[in-house]
Amino acid sequence: MTDPAALSARELSDRVRRGVLKARDVIGATLDRIDRVNPGLNAIVQGCHDEAMREAEALDARIARGGEAGALAGVPVTVKVIADQAGHATTNGTTLARDLIATRDSPFLRNLRGQGAIVVGRTNCPAFSYRWFTSNRLHGTTLNPHDAGLTPGGSSGGAGAATAAGLGHIAHGTDIAGSIRYPAYACGVQGLRPTPGRVPAFNHSGGDRGIGPQLMAVAGPLARRVDDLRLGLEGMAGYAPDDPWSTPAPLTGPALPRRVALMRRPGGLEPHPRILADLDRAAEILRAAGWTVEEPGAVPEIREAVEVQIDLWLSDEHAVKLAAARAEDDPGAIALLEFYAARARGIDGAAFGQLFMRRSALVRAWRGFLAEYPLVLMPVSGELPFRQDEDLEGPETIARLWRAQLPQIAIPVLGLPAVSVCSGVENGVPCGVQLVAPPWREDHCLLGAEVLEAGFGVPGVVG
Repeated sequence: MTDPAALSARELSDRVRRGVLKARDVIGATLDRIDRVNPGLNAIVQGCHDEAMREAEALDARIARGGEAGALAGVPVTVKVIADQAGHATTNGTTLARDLIATRDSPFLRNLRGQGAIVVGRTNCPAFSYRWFTSNRLHGTTLNPHDAGLTPGGSSGGAGAATAAGLGHIAHGTDIAGSIRYPAYACGVQGLRPTPGRVPAFNHSGGDRGIGPQLMAVAGPLARRVDDLRLGLEGMAGYAPDDPWSTPAPLTGPALPRRVALMRRPGGLEPHPRILADLDRAAEILRAAGWTVEEPGAVPEIREAVEVQIDLWLSDEHAVKLAAARAEDDPGAIALLEFYAARARGIDGAAFGQLFMRRSALVRAWRGFLAEYPLVLMPVSGELPFRQDEDLEGPETIARLWRAQLPQIAIPVLGLPAVSVCSGVENGVPCGVQLVAPPWREDHCLLGAEVLEAGFGVPGVVG
């Protein structure tokens, strides 16, 4: 049988629907690969072998009877342990939630399964999903498939590592400050942060979330191919009554001008020379494909967006967050929250209200800019992938890392979709660039990403 990892998700699903491939063979081969590769990575921390095979056999039987099979028929996917999947613990990487067993699927997962996708495993994240590093006391540490000394990213680090290693075609991730885009960048794959409301997500096991997550947290796909991101987004998206922010917006819109704003140093960031070189390569790839790429003299504020994002997310109920981190005894979560403790104490009700006014002004400015430049090309990070657990080295290091992550932290508070595109792997170190589009225009984001993928190349399976 053809190695499933050698096929795109669309090719694989088409062959399963036509009976050229059996879902049980595809899933069986994927599970065999997980058994061989995952012990060395610890990307998947909750197995789904038996139920995956049952679902595959049921899908094959339905197809044999002439029944309907969705656009993701037989496609192996992974789900982050932050999300409800019936019968599994929604741990969010914590011992505190090790027994929090979901009784129903999160709505994005209902949608994926409704299209025939099959969950082959659940992926790791840092405790509470706070960090750009993926380790916790419950599930252990996830390694980067390219170099164990580098972070696989976070918080969807298990998803990034699993995708790079071919442990599924499409991985579910979540992103409130870069948690899809950074693992994609660090693991050398592609990752899409959708517009808030595009992909429905709600955990019946845990209830409603705080202000920051309601405004900025999204679920979305990671994959090795841009078209797999598109198919994953189509499978996840849609209106769901249990997500009050889900919106039945169309997945495609009218053609936009192919005009790109290149921001090489957003917010005064000074990226690593390799990142700058890859941005220039990306600009030339787009120009060669007929896109206009310019470096505008005046660009909207981005550094302030980071400050607003931090305050809306980490300062809200900061004492509760810190108490939970201490109860979990997780050094990474404690270090981050203690770093911002004094800042959080300085935000009272009036200051919190002002944050929403500042956010509104920033969103307005960016929407106006994107009306003129419907695609922005910028770094994902100012640095190459961090060393494993580098944030445990002290406050000065935490400050440096958060400065480097400016291009990804700013996007969520602006309510924009963005995609991280792998630009290649050199000496075991991945790199990439980021594209940002107007709200609800993931289609335009992915159009540009496919142009870059054609120039940079499709990432191969690691290991």
